[in-house]
Amino acid sequence: MPGEVLVPVPLHQKRLRERGYNQSRLLAQELGKLINLPVVDNCLVRKKHAPPQARSLTVDERRSNVADAFAYRDQRLKDKQVLLIDDVSTSGATLDTCAAALKAAGAISVWGLVLAREI
Repeated sequence: MPGEVLVPVPLHQKRLRERGYNQSRLLAQELGKLINLPVVDNCLVRKKHAPPQARSLTVDERRSNVADAFAYRDQRLKDKQVLLIDDVSTSGATLDTCAAALKAAGAISVWGLVLAREI
């Protein structure tokens, strides 16, 4: 499996307060235990609150929904191979936007792993 570290896709603080947990973080923690990789949390932040992507939006609406929604917070992933963890992917817009932020901050490569993919 590619990657040196696992990074969960972050929730916006508002959604995290509403839900009480980040499902992608829980998935990353369990996977990290299974494959013995560290989870690097809170290095990627969601700076823009948007409606959930899984609600019937077009691909263009999904991309617009997450455009510039994520920011990289520190240098812990510089020169690392990152495995980005999310629960569901429909269009790939969230993964693409997160990967762009991580690469701009110096990650060597970013791979995406999702629990479910809409088909």
